[in-house]
Amino acid sequence: MKLRSLFLAAFMAFAPVSLAVPAAYAEPAIYTGRFSDTALQGYDPVAYFTDGQPVKGSKEFSTEYKGATFQFASAANRDAFLADPAAYAPQYGGYCAWAMADGKYAKGNAKYWKIVDGKLYLNYNAGIQKKWNADVPGFIEKADMQWQDLQE
Repeated sequence: MKLRSLFLAAFMAFAPVSLAVPAAYAEPAIYTGRFSDTALQGYDPVAYFTDGQPVKGSKEFSTEYKGATFQFASAANRDAFLADPAAYAPQYGGYCAWAMADGKYAKGNAKYWKIVDGKLYLNYNAGIQKKWNADVPGFIEKADMQWQDLQE
């Protein structure tokens, strides 16, 4: 009986703290994953625009933007990004564009992407990208509103 009482007392002592943590937790501005500070899973954001495909970046050519590390395939790409980060950074901080349309944060995968009106969008996987492609303008409109609300 003493052990049970001890567990109950410990639970009661830590319950308020454990319940407060999720309320205080906020998603980072740029998606990097749980165990990294690298954006776009290390892919070069500029290469989507210049090469038309995902290209792995290098730690040698990297910079920090909004708390995340972006890697680039070359110094020229890094410099282009530094000149105008908003032009190259993925929309919604690199979170999945389809999920953001529903006001949810989900991992954006650098391999499932699309450039629309000069902006880079990521999706979670091929299946989600197929759903997103069914109404790209509609999902962008919804996601833009949700992202704005979530950032306030």
